[in-house]
Amino acid sequence: MSQQRIIKVCGMREAENIRQADADRHIDWIGLIFWPGSRRYVSSMPAYLPQRARRVGVFVDERPDIIREKAEAYGLDLIQLHGHESPDDVRALHPWPVIKAFSIRTADDLLQTAAYEGVAWYFLFDTKGKAVGGNGEKFDWQVLDSYQGRTPFLLSGGIGPDDAGRVRAFRHPRCAGIDLNSRFETEPGLKDITKIKQFLEEIHKI
Repeated sequence: MSQQRIIKVCGMREAENIRQADADRHIDWIGLIFWPGSRRYVSSMPAYLPQRARRVGVFVDERPDIIREKAEAYGLDLIQLHGHESPDDVRALHPWPVIKAFSIRTADDLLQTAAYEGVAWYFLFDTKGKAVGGNGEKFDWQVLDSYQGRTPFLLSGGIGPDDAGRVRAFRHPRCAGIDLNSRFETEPGLKDITKIKQFLEEIHKI
């Protein structure tokens, strides 16, 4: 895992917590979840929004006009769709760059990405579980050997403080970065920035 890979920390909403993450030079993207069903739901404007890191808004099966409204209000740089959105739903959000998330358990789950080639800017591969993201569980990353698409992806799903070695060892030509969430929390929506810093320093070791 090279230093050029994108580091995304998702599910943040507390102003001081966001400020601390934004100050970390290793964190590139900060995710704000706008799905009311999430325990990390951003219901109102935080007193601090990322200034250095790029802002990613996460939505689940939301109407495009609502997504655009939030994107403008929060100054979002990217939009992540984590539901059952169609390729047309993705197109409706252009020119915003869109990350389309997919729940993965087996190689067959990767087949659904084909329809989004050339439509989404990035894919995000998460663990198929009971909840829509934030399950804290990993899938078998070897499944991604079957991914032959052209769209770059972020690796997600239960990556935790003890996974630095696995992340460093993971190789795929289309892997653009990693997504960190629930396993770095002290409670839903509140990240342990010290643990994140230690983890990122570890994966960036040469």
